[in-house]
Amino acid sequence: MDTVSKNKTAIHEFFVQFLEQKEQYETRITATYLEDIRKHIESEFSLNMTELHTIACIGEQEPINLTSIAERLNLSKGNTSKIANKLLKAGWVRKAQLNDNKKEVYFRLTPVGKKLFAAHHELHAKERQRMYEFLERYSESELEFIKRLFGDMVDFYR
Repeated sequence: MDTVSKNKTAIHEFFVQFLEQKEQYETRITATYLEDIRKHIESEFSLNMTELHTIACIGEQEPINLTSIAERLNLSKGNTSKIANKLLKAGWVRKAQLNDNKKEVYFRLTPVGKKLFAAHHELHAKERQRMYEFLERYSESELEFIKRLFGDMVDFYR
């Protein structure tokens, strides 16, 4: 096997390892950041990252309807509806209607949902800082390449 093929194989293997570690990390980090507000959450309910991102989407855009949530998170309306119903049942979001449109249902965060939203925002701020510190080891030209690589990967996996 030539060097280019070996490098492609190694890159693929590292990428798969990265995805596996990312999944484990997200599970750990979600539990860690929600621990301080766990006392406000009934034990029968748990959150995954998609549900947490749904809360964040609602918190950033409220009032927001189901279709807009699905579009922003790139989810099906059916999946978004299931998530919204779980979040409603848990008491993290509530349904609302606008005065000028009684037909359309919108979602808003409850006080507990706002605590989850704040925890999520804090998580992202800490993770952004952690990433910036990690990227300090690379030169400007290397950062340009990394940016291009990740942009290409996002396009590839669409």
